[in-house]
Amino acid sequence: MKLWEKLNAEIVSCGKCPRLVAYRQRVAVEKKREFRHWDYWGKPITGFGDLRAKILLVGLAPAAHGGNRTGRIFTGDSSAQTLMQALHAVGLASQPFSLHRDDGLKLSGVYLTAVCRCAPPENKPTTNEIRNCLPYLVRELELLREVKVIVALGQIAFNGTLKALEELARQRGVEWQTPKPRPKFAHGAHYEIPDPRGGILQFLASYHPSRQNTQTGRLTLQMLVDVLSRAKALADL
Repeated sequence: MKLWEKLNAEIVSCGKCPRLVAYRQRVAVEKKREFRHWDYWGKPITGFGDLRAKILLVGLAPAAHGGNRTGRIFTGDSSAQTLMQALHAVGLASQPFSLHRDDGLKLSGVYLTAVCRCAPPENKPTTNEIRNCLPYLVRELELLREVKVIVALGQIAFNGTLKALEELARQRGVEWQTPKPRPKFAHGAHYEIPDPRGGILQFLASYHPSRQNTQTGRLTLQMLVDVLSRAKALADL
């Protein structure tokens, strides 16, 4: 537990990316009209969920008025609502909503994280900003020893996860490289890849449950439920 506390303290106090620091702090001061009475979090966010998880869900970044406001990943925005509905539908979340840090949400068998821990302008972190955040994901992978399945939500999370696995292998001194041909992102894609910690990882992909994807019908709730159901089955949950 001390390792988790140390990691999370480092994440919350991170100031590696000046552009992201300035943006998240400005948003926390200016606020959104409907949340004007909120005391915004305005700092990087940690992962959240079951520390003995067998499934790791990797997203992009906190939303400016979602995680950046509430202080918890996938909380307080439309992406969070879609994801929690799907997680609840497959029995991995205690409730079909994620509103604030004290709403009673419990996750079972799953841990949520992201490749970027600060809300980026236009939801678009730069390559360098993602690189700066990569060590945090690597350390989470090291600590989440029971993870057997990784679900990447969106292409940036997909590519970031592969880079994190490469770095984890390098740190462990393991002969490992991204499988060839390199896995390609597509909704519903499923790859078996070597786990730098030993064994095999099941690597799944889904479109991100962003409003842009759900409102256009690119991603439906059922499509996300189907991916999470497969993840649950592969994890023997």
